[in-house]
Amino acid sequence: MSRAASSSSLPDACEAVWAGERLHLLAGRALWWPARRTLFVADLHLGKAAAYRALGQPVPGGTTQQNLARLDALIAARAPQAIVFLGDFLHAPEARTPALLQAALAWRSRHAGIAMTLVRGNHDSRAGDPPPALDIAVVDEPHLLGPFACCHHPQRHATHFVLAGHLHPVCSLQGRGRDSLRLPCFVSEPGLALLPAFGEFTGGASMPAAPGRRFHAVGGGGVWALPAPAPAQEAAA
Repeated sequence: MSRAASSSSLPDACEAVWAGERLHLLAGRALWWPARRTLFVADLHLGKAAAYRALGQPVPGGTTQQNLARLDALIAARAPQAIVFLGDFLHAPEARTPALLQAALAWRSRHAGIAMTLVRGNHDSRAGDPPPALDIAVVDEPHLLGPFACCHHPQRHATHFVLAGHLHPVCSLQGRGRDSLRLPCFVSEPGLALLPAFGEFTGGASMPAAPGRRFHAVGGGGVWALPAPAPAQEAAA
């Protein structure tokens, strides 16, 4: 069940009801749980560009500041009491540069009153936990929170609805002729929802249609539900 949460033609949020809870799928590539004033963010990948530059790849800088500024904007708009990072907070050991850690500490100091939790992902295992000075509680998956199992890797849980990341889901929109557009998206199906990657410079994996699977595309400052495939199309997927 989902509906636009704004009357504009391109809303900045869509409402969904998962596990009996009302949530907002945000154009900022995050998930908002109003009842608990909790923001869910997947795949931040801080320092990914720095890690590539350390390997000699000529990639642009500034992505850390962009990611933190986008988090600032979400916090200003929603005033969360808690943020849950669904894995991959730091990208790699090479991301732990003095400049990045200083920027992260400055960001955390601006939001000292917000409780923050990181559910370890595969990149966190390599990059290591965030420095203690960031005051981010670190847990393994699944981390149970109300009716939700907060995970990094997509999986099933016997009693809880899973919120996960890891795949960086994208969907393809087909235009007239042969043109197409790939956009980040939220993907939901019974018992499981995948969040788009929050971080810049992260890439994405195309998610095919499947029975019961629904997509919310994100782009141009908006988020919207894509039409559900016809039954014949779902059966052939």
